[in-house]
Parts: sequence; C-alpha cells; structure tokens
Amino acid sequence: MKKLVLAVVVLVMVSCQQEKIGYVDNVKLLNDYQEKIDVETRFNTKLEALNKKKDSISQAFQIEAQAFQLKAQKLSQKKAQEEYSLIQQKGQFIGQQLQQEEQQLQLEGQTKMDSLVGKVKKEIKAFGKSKGYTYILGGGDGGSVLYGIDANDLTTQITKILNDSYKK
Repeated sequence: MKKLVLAVVVLVMVSCQQEKIGYVDNVKLLNDYQEKIDVETRFNTKLEALNKKKDSISQAFQIEAQAFQLKAQKLSQKKAQEEYSLIQQKGQFIGQQLQQEEQQLQLEGQTKMDSLVGKVKKEIKAFGKSKGYTYILGGGDGGSVLYGIDANDLTTQITKILNDSYKK
C-alpha cells in the first residue's frame, strides 16, 4: 500500500513539473537571418570577381599559347621544346595561384558561416534561458523535430531577435 501511495505522489510531482519545450526550424531561421544573407551576398560577389579574373587570365594565356604555336613553327625543335616547357610551367603556376585564391575565399566563407552559426546557437541558448525553456530542439533538414505544434515554433521570434541585433 505504501508503495502505491509513493508511486502516485511521484507521478503527481512529475506531472506538475512540466518542462517547457520549443523548437526552431534551422533552415528557415538561417534563410531569414539578414546577416547570413549579407555574408552570402558578399561571398558571391567575391566569387564572381574571382571567376571573371580566372576567365580573363585564361583568355590571355590562351592567346599567348596560340602566339607561341605560330612562333614555334619557325623555331628549331629543341628551342620550341624549351619555350613550350616555359609556357607549360607558367600555365601551372597561374593555375596554382588561382586555385589558392579560390581555396582562400572558400575558407574565408566557411569561417564566416561557422561564426554565424555559433552566434545563432548562442542567441537560441540565451533566448531559452531567459524564457524558461528546458529544451529548444532543432528542426528543418536534418533536424530532430519531425512534428511540432506551431505554438512551440520559436523560429520567427528568434529570427526577429537576431535581425534586430544585426541592425544595431
């Protein structure tokens, strides 16, 4: 009998201490976050500039290679081979330089996005603490929330906080 009473008391205590749970659609949050939009825009602008640079350098190199082909017909085979080797080395060097620039740009973009995601997580954590949430789950692609009622969706609230903070 004592065990039954104890079980009922524990059950009542647990049901009275309901945990506050919410969720955030990570994909929607990041897609609506103005700082992320601005970071992507700046990255895409830099990427377009790099691609234009690559195109112009490639065109200039192709013109140089075509000029060499015409010139090579008038040179001895040994001399033509030497100059061809130099042009090949120049092409490899240019390719490596452009590849390094592209890798640097990718690294810079990834670093900024990682920083942004860290900022978002920190804001979600602060929001959860200030509003008394026990858990805030992540939804969207690859998230852990397969279904949640709209009342528990904190995405819009947190997006507004992030965007307001970014405007300042």
